[in-house]
Amino acid sequence: MNEQISAASLYDRVARVIPKAEWMGFQDDVEAILELKRKRNAVILAHNYQTPEIFHGVADIVGDSLALARKAMEVEADVIVLAGVHFMAETAKLLNPEKTVLIPDMAAGCSLADSITPEDISLLRKAYPGVPVVTYVNTSAAVKAASDICCTSGNARQVVESLGVPRVLMLPDEYLAKNVARETNVELIAWRGHCEVHELFTADDIRELRESHPGVTVLAHPECPPDVVEAADFSGSTAVMSDYVGRERPARVVLLTECSMSDNVAVHHPDVEFIRPCNLCPHMKRITLGNIRTALEENRHEVTVDPAIAVAARRAVERMLEV
Repeated sequence: MNEQISAASLYDRVARVIPKAEWMGFQDDVEAILELKRKRNAVILAHNYQTPEIFHGVADIVGDSLALARKAMEVEADVIVLAGVHFMAETAKLLNPEKTVLIPDMAAGCSLADSITPEDISLLRKAYPGVPVVTYVNTSAAVKAASDICCTSGNARQVVESLGVPRVLMLPDEYLAKNVARETNVELIAWRGHCEVHELFTADDIRELRESHPGVTVLAHPECPPDVVEAADFSGSTAVMSDYVGRERPARVVLLTECSMSDNVAVHHPDVEFIRPCNLCPHMKRITLGNIRTALEENRHEVTVDPAIAVAARRAVERMLEV
């Protein structure tokens, strides 16, 4: 996985989205990270929202939260560096309890993960006795442990329907729950959590995009408000959106999701024009080449999960992966 490769040769991958002068400033960190990965038998898992110099430059495994969760289980390495946010690093640790899992910045959090606690779930179970709890992976390990099963934006409908019940508590993303509810006959009871990036998009944005860029194809993440998803041409997880662009090859496209996603997909599709409405995730952008390098040099910051929580949280994640 960590084959001999240089920072200079990597530039060909990102030349369309990173100016040469900017890449020159990244080269020292990239070279150091490549060597540290070889030295420590380490791999870097990077979410689709990471910047191109990370996503295409030093990452070994890339994808959405579902792909990273699945591929984390197949990693043959001593050290995993999670270039993403804290709940993703916790999930990687849950699935790889014997490996060292590092996150370059402990403050890389998530508004959805912060919106709900295990105590909230306990109160919901009392209010809705017997109703199973489906929890989005964008949550802490403690919240996962209090749940019956996890889901991602890419498999939420399948997970909900796999339970074979008429009513489900779907937490914590209100918009994801409402968007999934339109696709299934299962009654979904939603929480009031929102992604601070996706909730900013509006149906008016889409109208303006269509007026300014005739013929544009609009793809929306299901964490967007329901009226945004309804006004879009297609909705899906980051992985599904990327697949759509590769399959359909729209002449002009806009991805209503975190800003770096467009740059990362554009690398593979020089024939597609990407319109970029830029909503940045401040948490994802806390991860940099510099702190990835420091994480590998100083074993910073190691992610641990309380064993008492880990068993139940791992069960909820593994149950999702079986669907």
